[in-house]
Amino acid sequence: MSDPQRREFLVAAAGIASLATLSGTQPAAAGDPSFMNNVPDPVAAGKELPTFKFALEKSEGKVIGNSFGKEATVTQLPISKGIAGVSMKLEPGAMRELHWHATAAEWAFVLEGRVRTTVFDPAGYAETNDFEPGDVWYFPRGHGHMLECLDNKPCHFILIFDNGYFSEFGTFSITDWVGHAPKPLLAKTFGLPESAFDSFPKDEVYFARGKIPPTEPSVPLEGWKLPPETHRYRLLAQPPHGTFQGGREWRVDSTRFPISKTVTGVILDLDPGGVRTLHWHPNANEWQYVIDGDVSVTLFGSHGRFRTEQLSKGDVGYIPQGYGHSIENIGNRPSRMLIGFNTGVYQTIDLSNWIAANPLDVLATNFSQPPELFEKFPHRDVFIAAKDGPGK
Repeated sequence: MSDPQRREFLVAAAGIASLATLSGTQPAAAGDPSFMNNVPDPVAAGKELPTFKFALEKSEGKVIGNSFGKEATVTQLPISKGIAGVSMKLEPGAMRELHWHATAAEWAFVLEGRVRTTVFDPAGYAETNDFEPGDVWYFPRGHGHMLECLDNKPCHFILIFDNGYFSEFGTFSITDWVGHAPKPLLAKTFGLPESAFDSFPKDEVYFARGKIPPTEPSVPLEGWKLPPETHRYRLLAQPPHGTFQGGREWRVDSTRFPISKTVTGVILDLDPGGVRTLHWHPNANEWQYVIDGDVSVTLFGSHGRFRTEQLSKGDVGYIPQGYGHSIENIGNRPSRMLIGFNTGVYQTIDLSNWIAANPLDVLATNFSQPPELFEKFPHRDVFIAAKDGPGK
């Protein structure tokens, strides 16, 4: 190879290397709905689909007093690599201590009782909010916060994290940090004598317990500096996003709750026999928690792979991004599910709508059926169908 050819070769090789560095070699951030590579997930790439169900509320979790935290991550449910979830209950006077999550944002839905939160962000903004059943909060990744039970009744809420590898029990807690930091360093940081920290907890407290918080939030040491976007959204105080024969849906994403840039939340109510019809989500994984009732969830994974799981109250389900699925109420009473997506913008493609969007001749050729048959199909999206079908 001559010197000019060699120089051209080296320049070209350097350019290719630079492009590789700038493209697919960068890892996907938590909550990023795009695929940075197309390597099949070995958990879901086998000849048969794996289980996508976990009995969250029947798990042991972490219990301190009458407070608990139970988690569903890839450890408990290996298919759930994009989203993790936690069921947490706080007794009166209990607080989930000051902490932050280095690897995930936190989205929550309150099931029972009242909760107070305080969150602090890198810009120096702080916000304290009180939450009731049906309310939602969102804390971006890495933002410091605490959660405490209000009143004299326990509170129960479900936390959704935009990273399946997240673990609630690997969170960064303030007592763990202060309890293990050298006292000379603490003294310099706070301008206090080392002895001031002698009685501080030596290990992580996790659930701190004390008096029931005051009715009105106390004033912080530095005073208030409220963030431009609130961390609170009253989901069930809003009218349903959609009402159908067979069920209802409440939905909140970043278009209504601007700070929630990596998580979308849905409450899905199905009447007995009602079906959230066959569909898929192009831009997100789906995490399901059954609040009440009994449902049958189907999962379609291509190449004839099909799996059905029955979920009851307290169970969790998980649907990988892009996989076809449906949800049916198989009980004799209404069902309710909390559904989370690791995206700030909700997207769905329903099978009924996709078929309705195609010409008759295309459908006839695709399925080897007479065109007249497809005239009988719904000419619209059937988002939720009733027990007896969608009607016309």
